[in-house]
Amino acid sequence: MSLVFAPPAAVTVPCAGGGEFPVHRIYCVGRNYAEHAIEMGGSGREPPFFFMKPADAVVPVAEGATGVIDYPTLTSNLHHEIELVVAIGRGGSGIRAADAAAHIWGYAVGLDMTRRDLQNEMKKQGRPWSIGKAFEQSAPIGPIVPIARCGELLHGAISVTVNGAARQKGDLKDLVWSVNETIEQLSAAWTLQPGDLIYTGTPAGVGAVVRGDVMEGAIEGLGTLKVAVR
Repeated sequence: MSLVFAPPAAVTVPCAGGGEFPVHRIYCVGRNYAEHAIEMGGSGREPPFFFMKPADAVVPVAEGATGVIDYPTLTSNLHHEIELVVAIGRGGSGIRAADAAAHIWGYAVGLDMTRRDLQNEMKKQGRPWSIGKAFEQSAPIGPIVPIARCGELLHGAISVTVNGAARQKGDLKDLVWSVNETIEQLSAAWTLQPGDLIYTGTPAGVGAVVRGDVMEGAIEGLGTLKVAVR
């Protein structure tokens, strides 16, 4: 087979303890903390819904490093959303929530960056809002910690600061749809594959960042993710 141009390099995320996790797809869960759902105009507990980002939205940040993202085009309202990211190591379809943990390779701290003004405009028009979510450098992520090392994460503090000031704060136990329930729902609609990442939703307190800001996200048991905007 002759390729008409060289394919792009594989997208990978470093793993705690060594190795690289190859990224297949990125699934994101919308409005998965009740307080955030309400601040976005929802009612709290709603049926789960999903959107996707391209694999090359990933910005891997090594442990102890400060990642850098460029302020994206077309927006004047770039928001941070701190999230637990689930890395799938064994694929499948029709996975039951009770069996979901066996499909998890590990977890990471992630940021779902959002062009909020563009997203809101698409919502008003009843159109898809990929332009608000699925852009370059919109999915910074820290090292993936193997589940064999950290155990199944059912609770734990999740937070983000901007320039040292607290912005978002919550607990994983407050997910509207748990990680295992989310895997069950996703695998009913798509066949999950090894290498899939699931951004599981963000707590209340989302807000704007500008050039020069430094975000630092943390999840209990996973460490921190530090990202600067330029």
